[in-house]
Amino acid sequence: MRISTNTLYDLGIAGILDRQGAQLKLQQQIASGRRVLTPADDPIAAASALEIGQAKALSDQYQVNIENARASLLLEEQALGDITRLLQDVKVIAVNAGNASLRNEDRASLANELEGRYRELLGIANRTDGGGQYLFSGYRGGTQPFSETLPGVVNYNGDEGQRLIRIGASRQLAVSDSGSAVFQAIAEGNGSFVAAAAPANTGGGIVSSATVVDAMAWSGAGNPGNFSVQFHVDSTVTPPATSYDIVDTVNNISLLTGLAPVAGPHLRAYAEVSAISLKTMVPPDTSATPFDYGAQLVITGAPATGDSFTLRPAASRDMFASLNDLISTLRTGNSGSVTSAAGYQNRLNAAMTNLDNALENVLTVRASAGVRLRELDTAYDTASDISFSHSENLSRLQDLDYASALSDLSREQIYLEAAQKSFIQITTLRLFDFI
Repeated sequence: MRISTNTLYDLGIAGILDRQGAQLKLQQQIASGRRVLTPADDPIAAASALEIGQAKALSDQYQVNIENARASLLLEEQALGDITRLLQDVKVIAVNAGNASLRNEDRASLANELEGRYRELLGIANRTDGGGQYLFSGYRGGTQPFSETLPGVVNYNGDEGQRLIRIGASRQLAVSDSGSAVFQAIAEGNGSFVAAAAPANTGGGIVSSATVVDAMAWSGAGNPGNFSVQFHVDSTVTPPATSYDIVDTVNNISLLTGLAPVAGPHLRAYAEVSAISLKTMVPPDTSATPFDYGAQLVITGAPATGDSFTLRPAASRDMFASLNDLISTLRTGNSGSVTSAAGYQNRLNAAMTNLDNALENVLTVRASAGVRLRELDTAYDTASDISFSHSENLSRLQDLDYASALSDLSREQIYLEAAQKSFIQITTLRLFDFI
C-alpha cells in the first residue's frame, strides 16, 4: 500500500491533536474538580445530576424561607412578650387600686400611669418589622393596623389574614397573627356571660364571681341568656331579711314562680358569699317549670331594696377599651359612701376580669407562635439533612477522582510525547537519505 507524504502528515498531526485534546479535557476536569463537564461525558450521570441539582436548589430555598419565617416570628414573639409584661404591670396597678385606704388623688395618679401604658400598648400594636411592614395588620402589611378615634375607641384597619411562607413541599407556615386576633377577639366576663351591677343600685352589693358550672346547660337552645337578679330587704323584721328573685328579662317572667315579676319579699333568701344558682331549688321555688341554665354568681355586701344585677351573653371587648375602662374607673374614684364604694369595686372587678382575659388571649397567641418556631427548627434540620444528602449524591455523580485523573494526565503526557517523537521521525524520512 502506497502512503503519500500528505497522509503521513495528516495522520501524525491528527494523532497529536487527539492526545492534546485528551490532555486538555483532563486539565479542565482537574481545574473544575468535576468529572462530568458536558452531558456527553456521562449522559446518565448528567441527567441524574440535573434532577438532583434542582431538588437541592429547592431544599436550599426552603432553608432561606425558614430563616425568613423565623425572623418574622421572633419579631412577633418579642412584641407579644412586651404586651404580656405590660398587662402584668397593669394588673399589679389594678390590684393596688383596690386598696380601700387610697385617696382619689392616689387613684388619679395611678390613672396617669395607666394612660402611659395605654399609649405604649397602642405603639406595640402598630409596631413594624423594620422594613416598613406592620406586624399585626394581616395581609395588609403596609397599612397601620390601629387608629384611635376617641380614648378607648380604637379601630382596626387591617384584615384577618395570616401571612404564610412555604417551608416545605407540602407545608406553609403562618408567620404573623392579625391584630384582631391578638387585641380585639377577647370575650368579656367569664367568656360565656357577663354579670354586672345595675347603675341605679343604692346598696353595697358587689359581684364577687360569676361562673358556668355546666357548659352544656348554659349553651342549651332554651337558654334566653339575659337575666336579672332583683333584691328586696324586709326591714320589718330583726335583723332585716334580704331576699331575691331571678327574672328572665327576655320573656319577663320570674324563674322562681313562673309568673310575672312582683315586688318583694321574694322566695329565695340572700346569704352573703352563698352562690346564686340559675337552677331550680325546691323548696323554695314554686314554678311548675324547672330550669337549669348551668350558671351561678356570688354577690357580697348588702344589696338594698330595688337593687339588681344583670346577666347577659358575653361579647368581645378589645384590650384598649378594657384598659380605658380601668383608667375611667380610677378617675371617677370613690366618694366613700357605701353605694360609691360598691360601684367603684364592681367597675374595678369588671375591668380586671376583662384585662385577665386579654392577658390570657395574648399568652395563647404567644404559645401558638412558640409552637411554630419549634416547627421551624425541625423543618430547618430536615431541609438541611436533605440538602446534605443531595450534595453527597451530586458529589458521587460529578466529582473527580483526583488520584485517577492525575494518573491519566501523566499517561496522556507520555502518549503525547510519543506521538510527537514518532511524528518527527516519520516526517524526517527521505528516500534521498538512502541513495
